[in-house]
Amino acid sequence: MMLFRTQLFKRPLSLCARYKSNVSSLTPLPGLDLSHERLRRAVFYVPCSDERKILKSHTSRADCIMFDLEDGVSFNRKSHARSLVLQALAESPAGERGVRINALASGLGLDDLATIVQSTQLDVIMVPKVESAQDVHDVVRVIEEAKKEVRVIAGIETAKGVVNVREIAEAHPFVDALLFAAEDYCADTGITRTPSRQELYYARSVVATTAHAYKLQAIDMVTMDFRNPQILEEEAKEGAEMGFTGKQVIHPSQVDIVQERFAPPKEAVDRAIRIVSGYHTHYEAGKGAFDLDGKAIDMPVVKWAYRVLRRAELAGINVDST
Repeated sequence: MMLFRTQLFKRPLSLCARYKSNVSSLTPLPGLDLSHERLRRAVFYVPCSDERKILKSHTSRADCIMFDLEDGVSFNRKSHARSLVLQALAESPAGERGVRINALASGLGLDDLATIVQSTQLDVIMVPKVESAQDVHDVVRVIEEAKKEVRVIAGIETAKGVVNVREIAEAHPFVDALLFAAEDYCADTGITRTPSRQELYYARSVVATTAHAYKLQAIDMVTMDFRNPQILEEEAKEGAEMGFTGKQVIHPSQVDIVQERFAPPKEAVDRAIRIVSGYHTHYEAGKGAFDLDGKAIDMPVVKWAYRVLRRAELAGINVDST
């Protein structure tokens, strides 16, 4: 299944070709496949029942525009939102266009799916409240019946979802990311949210770690206090440090902060360039670990550097010089 995912969504790894001559012939690292890397820092939910917000989303710089049929739409507007979604997808200039459907258990999810798979502009489907591999299979069946290849983001939003996250991650090659939703998780478990967020650390860690184990992206929770940029900064920084590759956003003002926080910082890029250059030099000399600024550099650190530079390249950051 992993081979199928690589073939289906493979992107060229042009990073090494962009270096100066002393690194351009760098031998690929054994066991490191970065073809699955994709830029999806801000996942911006746009209520599909609001035509004004749909139109406004055309100016957003978010990596992923996610037209929302679920939480952002009141129950009495669900049909209206569904009637607008195909046009919203067709007219959106976003780099990645997706739809968050209603949960399958709601009785609305399959109708949402039947509508959106008609689109030729649909890149990704966000499936909320996934609790088992069967939930994934039910979604994939509709996609395949429509003869489409669409990425799937599995929303981990309940205790059962956290417990079964491994089987969800490996359910099908269409699964492209795991997403953690804090508010639904707290509602399901009775957990009380606190400013420290420590009560969510276990679940977030499980989601992020499992995602990386299966070469998937990990999307962190929404910052509900959207008028407080300091809290957003803290949560985004924390999420990136925990291994999340992106974050859900619900307001246009959140996009730029999240996009910046989930791109590699300049210091990390500069150090990664030096590590990769040093690795190439020592590789040619038949050496393994080497010293850089008094610190030992071995293969795990080199792999970290490759990953940083790949993400920097995708984010449009110059990786040609220190």
